[in-house]
Amino acid sequence: MLSIRREICGYCGACVSVCPEGALELIDAYLTVDADRCRDCGICARVCPLGALEVADERSL
Repeated sequence: MLSIRREICGYCGACVSVCPEGALELIDAYLTVDADRCRDCGICARVCPLGALEVADERSL
């Protein structure tokens, strides 16, 4: 499950450009995630320069 820390996100779009599933979208400077398309691969979290994205293991929630 992808978590977006909006208070940290700079809305740069780096995560959008690397998502292999096209699950992330930047609309009017607001990052959204399509949970049905997201596969929790973590690529977006690794490229985020501000550390605003985190993939949480659903079993640990």
